[in-house]
Amino acid sequence: MALEKNTPHVLIFPYPSQGPLNCMMKLAELLAIVGLHVTVLNTEDTRQRLFLSSASLPAIPLLRFKSIPDGLPDDQPRDASLLIDVAESLNMNSRLLLRDLISEDSSDGFPPVTCLIVDGFLPSVVDLAEEIGLPCLSFRTPSACSIWAYLCIPKLLQNGVLPFGEGVDFNEVVQGVPGMEGFLRRRDLPEFFRGAKNADDPELKFMATVTAYSGKARGFILNTTEVLESTAVHHIQSQIPVTYSVGPLHAILESYRSACGTTDASPHTSSLWQEDTACLKWLDSQPDKSVVYVSFGSLTTLMREELHEFYSGLVNSGHKFLWVLRPDMIQDPGWTDEIKRSLPEEGRIISWAPQQKVLAHRAVGCFLTHSGWNSTLESIIEGVPMLCWPFFLDQQINSRFVSEIWRIGLDMKDIHNREVVEKMVRQMMEGESAARFRQSARDMADAVKESIAEGGSSLREFHRLIEDIKSMSNSVVLN
Repeated sequence: MALEKNTPHVLIFPYPSQGPLNCMMKLAELLAIVGLHVTVLNTEDTRQRLFLSSASLPAIPLLRFKSIPDGLPDDQPRDASLLIDVAESLNMNSRLLLRDLISEDSSDGFPPVTCLIVDGFLPSVVDLAEEIGLPCLSFRTPSACSIWAYLCIPKLLQNGVLPFGEGVDFNEVVQGVPGMEGFLRRRDLPEFFRGAKNADDPELKFMATVTAYSGKARGFILNTTEVLESTAVHHIQSQIPVTYSVGPLHAILESYRSACGTTDASPHTSSLWQEDTACLKWLDSQPDKSVVYVSFGSLTTLMREELHEFYSGLVNSGHKFLWVLRPDMIQDPGWTDEIKRSLPEEGRIISWAPQQKVLAHRAVGCFLTHSGWNSTLESIIEGVPMLCWPFFLDQQINSRFVSEIWRIGLDMKDIHNREVVEKMVRQMMEGESAARFRQSARDMADAVKESIAEGGSSLREFHRLIEDIKSMSNSVVLN
């Protein structure tokens, strides 16, 4: 008698930060919509923050949520400065808890776990999966171009390109990242590249190690499309052959929701902050393409002086703006209150936005952004040009691609004085330059939308991922 095939059940484990959570939650919902059982594993801290923010997680029969401790004290911050600390704590403390979770008998009718999809910052989970005989896929949520640069760290060290040393010209083009030799400057590399003093720099070693480790998983998932990053994807495939380019995931998900007739009935959000939906009514009252939307993401922090320079530049530009200022964005919350008290009629400040809806709104003319990958993809799919001020990690490289490769915005990297802010806002919003950026952004949006339509490259990759998960699940020997 033929053996009965295992029911695919995917355990998805995101890194506990807003960007990875957004991205991997969308993949989880997609996999559940197409008929796979999915468990999303969050940390207890993330679960609590989702509850406090009134997040509306999708209620799908094949999707459930579990949580485990991250191993850090409850009162310890989980901000950008502790990114590696959180990852190392999770890598150290999750193995035993995760093993118990995978092996436990389900009381809600879910079959045993047959496959893991884990954030690439958690390589210990890849090892655990192999130990217990489960296939594991690694998922990195930044851009492919940044991941390719991270994979090149050993070569850059070997060739003496890194570390930079004192007094170097940061506008000099970097040699040693194939495909980017003509335009990637030292200035465009992440802060842990630029600040490394030697080959043993802990941040540089951590990023090189976890990125290389993705090649040890059964496959490597990227939230991108070859329309945007074909060169970087092909270089990554030279080192990690089983790579899936399945993005933009948020747009694929919207397409599936629409096909299921659940778009209006599914206002799902995995936001760690309470969203201010009233800003959408304010946008309704503004003329088309008249508003600068400003958001520096979930982890960026500003010095008081930086905040004031951005504010002054926005006000002096004469354009209306909608600005997201998180409560934890600056150390002096009183300064945010002072900004709000002096706010002109043209401006509106909120603590967090329903960003996809804001970017899709007809009133938004450009996006002043930190160039996080989720934000970049959301802006691209809506055809909104970007003014980039990157903060850290992949954002530095993303902003260079926006300005120099895709030509859909400007890069304000390393600059934040009011004169430059005003000048660049005007370039993005006024006259022939604004018209050129908007046309380029519309053309790029059309090309990316084709990649997620029937027959498009990203949709084909997503279908390949599903079939490979089913195939891997069938091969698992369950106890």
